[in-house]
Amino acid sequence: MTARPRLIAVIGPTAVGKTALAIALAQCFDGEIINADSRQVYVGMDIGTAKPTPAEQQAAAHHLIDIRAPDEPLSLGEFLPMAHQRVSDIAGRGKLPILCGGTGQYVWALLEGWEVPQVPPDPVYRDTLARRAASEGTDALWGELNAQDPERAAVTDRQNARRIIRALEIVHALGGQTPTAGRSSSPPYQSLLIGLTAERPALYDRIDTRFDEMMERGLLDEARGLAAQGFSLGEGPLSGVGYSQLGQYLAGELSLEEAVQRSTTQTHRLVRRQYTWFKPTDERIGWLDATHDLPVSDACERVRDFLRARAPCDTIPH
Repeated sequence: MTARPRLIAVIGPTAVGKTALAIALAQCFDGEIINADSRQVYVGMDIGTAKPTPAEQQAAAHHLIDIRAPDEPLSLGEFLPMAHQRVSDIAGRGKLPILCGGTGQYVWALLEGWEVPQVPPDPVYRDTLARRAASEGTDALWGELNAQDPERAAVTDRQNARRIIRALEIVHALGGQTPTAGRSSSPPYQSLLIGLTAERPALYDRIDTRFDEMMERGLLDEARGLAAQGFSLGEGPLSGVGYSQLGQYLAGELSLEEAVQRSTTQTHRLVRRQYTWFKPTDERIGWLDATHDLPVSDACERVRDFLRARAPCDTIPH
């Protein structure tokens, strides 16, 4: 029986230091990094997504970055085969695949072997739902999803209109309640999960500081440039934190100070949502505290122990 590939996953909330740790591990263990951040897949969305810089991408090979235009949403069903192929390619070359990102749905879908229905977009139905979301609010649409398919609703962020609409689109196309994308009985990889966390006040301070640094690096110009190319700030992939609020500033709806404040507040909320995917009590995740320093030595020790183990694992190891 062929042993399942070994995979390291570096996960946790935004701004906690995942990219830096993944690069350190890649350099130490001859690894390559697979992106699991749903916004870093888009070309031109560099500063606002904290995408690895050119220097960081030179320091370690990165995959699934800059693979879509900002008006071409990448669904989970499209992401998974790409990610599985990258794991296979990297492991096949004798290197260590390292998954890195804070999009919980991407991470668990890959590690647990979710099967996601392949449903093509339905622009007419999607537009109808988008208009309803604007008039009725996302809670109303999520409630409809919950009534039709409670299991799918349970894994869909009720604040994310785009994902709710996509979930309803799948249910509509498949004619009602569908098998939820859930873990398989045999996960496809032997996986070690390293979770980075930090004390909440320190993490919020880090987020605020990082957003100020993004503004200094030219985030407003990046947003303005995307708008000039015809991309709609606040819609689709550009509905994410920062781009949406700066779009409101450019439209004269907010002051710049208000846009920055709302961006950091929304990022704090994002952290709380990320912790619902990556629960501190989840025994599958080996948590390391990054409040004061990046725990590179501890992470390397865990990876060394994991790679020394010879027996295949039937479940995701603690």
